[in-house]
Order: sequence, then C-alpha cells, then structure tokens
Amino acid sequence: MTQCNQQSFGFEGHFSREVTARFDGGQQTSDAGALLLREVDRRLKLLGRFAACFIDGRDPKRIDHPVEEMVSQRAYGIALGHEDLNDHEQLRHDPLMAVLAGRSDMESASAGKSTLNRMELSGRKEDRYKKIRCDTEAVDRLLIDVFLESYRKAPEQIVLDLDATDFAIHGRQEGRFFHGFYDHYCYLPLYIFCQDHLLGARLRRSNIDASAGALEEVQRIVGQIRQRWPGVRIILRADSGFCRNALMDWCEANEVEFVFGLARNTRLETILAPKLRQAAAQFKKTGETARIFTEFQYETLDSWSHPRRVIGKAEHTEGKANPRFVVTSLNAETWLPQALYEELYCARGDMENRIKEQLSLFADRVSAETMRANQLRLYFSAIAYLLVMGLRRLALTGTDMATPGEHDSSSITQDRCACPNQCPQDLDLDGFQLSLPTPVSPRLGCPALLNAFSDLDSFFPFDSRCVSAKRFFRDSSEILQRFFPSSALFSKVWRPFFPTIGSRFSPTPFQFSNFSSETIDSHCW
Repeated sequence: MTQCNQQSFGFEGHFSREVTARFDGGQQTSDAGALLLREVDRRLKLLGRFAACFIDGRDPKRIDHPVEEMVSQRAYGIALGHEDLNDHEQLRHDPLMAVLAGRSDMESASAGKSTLNRMELSGRKEDRYKKIRCDTEAVDRLLIDVFLESYRKAPEQIVLDLDATDFAIHGRQEGRFFHGFYDHYCYLPLYIFCQDHLLGARLRRSNIDASAGALEEVQRIVGQIRQRWPGVRIILRADSGFCRNALMDWCEANEVEFVFGLARNTRLETILAPKLRQAAAQFKKTGETARIFTEFQYETLDSWSHPRRVIGKAEHTEGKANPRFVVTSLNAETWLPQALYEELYCARGDMENRIKEQLSLFADRVSAETMRANQLRLYFSAIAYLLVMGLRRLALTGTDMATPGEHDSSSITQDRCACPNQCPQDLDLDGFQLSLPTPVSPRLGCPALLNAFSDLDSFFPFDSRCVSAKRFFRDSSEILQRFFPSSALFSKVWRPFFPTIGSRFSPTPFQFSNFSSETIDSHCW
C-alpha cells in the first residue's frame, strides 16, 4: 500500500504571500469571542449559582459530566447561536467549549446531545433515567439576585415592566391551545423586566387572560426586592391587558405605584369627546398631528373597587381620531398628564426590544413535550441573556451600547483620546509595533485595527490548550468594535494580557489561565 507522508502542499501564491496547505494545525475554534462571556461569568458568578439550582441524583463516582459543566455548556451554546441540542454533537469536541464549561480533561469530549436532553426532560420527581431536577423557585430567586447585585447602592425608584408574548407551537406539546389574537397555537409567556434586567420569565398556556399569574409574580419579585431595598419606590408599568382590579388593589395596599393602559369604551370616549373635537379642530387648522391631554376620576360599573385617576389623550392624526387612556396611582403633583403619558407610560415600548432579544436567544424554542421542560429552556435562554447583558453592562460603559444606570461598573469614558477626530496611527503593544494604514477612529469602528490582526496567522499557533491572540481579536471583532472607545484605551487595556508579544513575534501562545477575572478587574472593568 502506498504511504503518503508529505506534510505540506504548495499552491499558487497570493501576491507576495505563499499559499501552503498543512495538516498540523491542531484543534481550532471559531467561537473565541465567547471568552468575553466567560470573563463576565467569572465576574457575576452566574453559571455556578445557576447550576446550584439543579438537584443531581446521580452517583458522582459514575458520571463524566457534572451538572455545572452541562449547564455551562448549554448556556454558552445558546449565547453563541447554537439553540439545538443536536449542535452539541459537534460542539462537544470544540476545545473552547470545554474551556467555557470548565472541563479539566481537555482530551475528552464534553456532554453530548443525549446527556443534555436527559437534563432538560427531567420532571418534578427523579426517575431511573432522568435524575437531574431543576428547582424552579431557586432559578426565579437567582434572576432577581443578579439584578440586585448590579447596583452599587439602592436606587430611589425602579420601574417594573410586565408584558406577554406568543411562542408558536408546531406540535402536540402539553398546554397546546389556539389563541385568537395571534391566530395560531402558542404559549403565552409572561416577562417582567426592570430596564434591561430580566426579573421573571414564566411559561403559560395561551387559553388564559394576559394578566393570569401576574399578581403572584409581582408579589414574589417585589417581596424579594424589598428584603434588600426596603425603601425603594416601585412603579408597575404595563398595557391594558394587565389593568385588573386585583393587581391594582394589591399595589395600593402595598405602597406600589402603577400605570396601566386602559382599554377604551363608550363611556371613556364620551368623557373625552370635547377634547377630541378640540384636537380635530387644531388638526384641521394646522394640518399636523394634534394631541390634547386631560385627566379625570373614573370607575367601571362593577369591576373596580373605587374610582381611580385616568389620563386621557385626545389625538387627531391623518384625518382620524386616536383616543388613548391610562390609569395610574401616581398623583398630579408628581406627574402631569402629558408627562405621565409620553415620558413614563410610552417608555414601556422599549421592553418589546428586550423580548425580541429573548427570541434572538431562542427562548421560543419550546419544542419539548412537557411545559416543565420548555420552562427550563426558557431559563437557559434567560441565563444566556444575562451573560450578554452583563457584557453590555460591564464592558460597554461609556459607549452608545450601554444602558444608563448606577450599575457596579467603572466608567471608561475618561480614557478617550484627547483628539476627538483622530487617534494614533502607530500602536505599541509591549514592544510589538503595529502600524496602521489609516488613522483609527476614536470608536475603533474602522476596520483598520482589526484587519491588522488578521495578518498574524503565522505568528500565533493554536492548539487545544490555548487561543491565539490573532484569532481572539478577529473572531471577537463585532464585540471589540464597541468594547473600547479609542485605540489608546485598546492598547492600554490589552497590553497586560500579552506580555510575551515582542518585536520578534514570539510564537509563545496566550494561555487561557492568564485571562483571569482578577486581571480583568484590575485592568479592564
């Protein structure tokens, strides 16, 4: 038999570069940017606490994949865009996935799809084949703990947004019902946010009122928040689907403010009719949208326990009336009608973007047979969201990608370049001179700096125990473009991570162990 022992093959060159094929590249990964999420997890200690919410009934001496490794593998997979368990048949052999999961044995594969599937399909009670159970109440508490820990000190006021959405169902899953409004079979999950913080995610059947279970969720969340922040002022905000007397009565009895949309009816429209005529006349005169706000006391015929303050918006636009109403417990001295509607109530629209982000992380992948298994999938997407949101909150402070707030992170805006329009063209990374073809923009948005690293293929080897500087920067480019507001800050922050990079392009690889949370804390966050 012919033995082929040729180690490399040469091809036609590319301008001044040689093109060579070799077979000694070792194991490689295309998800090196996930190392940023790994450092976020080390800062938040999120996945370890999430894994603690699982009860493992397996014999520790007879298992290869601890719960924490499996939970981390699943959460990171979702954050990286791998929503299907079948994806892990290949991901389990990715060396970076072993690093993310915290697996000490890099030579053996991570958990496969069947092992992860048994964890997801576990029920309330342990059985012969599914011995890992999830404590859903512990996960619910964890979501709020992460929110509370994100503040250095208790805020004076927080606004909790409630909303429901639809998760389409294409099979015969438990709790399958047709929803007339969405016009398909679906679940009707309830989400609760505070700005971009996810506080609650509850999967529900769709044959219910939109507010079903909201009171119990609010009681639980408010109770846990006030254990830590007894003096914080809390405002509930939601659309008319949550305008229910039981929820409003509870808020009034527990010093929680609210502002809810109020579905219009003939009585409300009659009260608002004079303002609507006034808005119509104004529109006819100017040809521009006219809005007039008013307020009045209103009580339903039989469903409300007492009259409440209602804000009415008489709007006339494009030749037609568009009346809108909200009911609130906030007083007129604090919030005038127009400000309450436009500045406070309308701001709830941003929550829809947060829900869309859940969908981007495959929260609607509810194809398991039982609602309990699909709820667990909802939790995994929520944890992946917390990782991504943590990166945004901890690393992007001072950029237009950050969310304003008194979060526990240091501002990096002070490290912007002195010149607002141009940054240095030459960078010095501990003796490694990097010359750029064009000046770098102050936001690192130009591709010059990132493209410069794409030429380092031959200088940084990659194997199963390390990641090259070149591949880390290139594959993380979308995040890194917003990670630092200036090239000067880029050089300042990353120099401690690459002490072995010298003018001779030392092939010494960048070890994973060097990329520690302590280094991040002292040089980056």
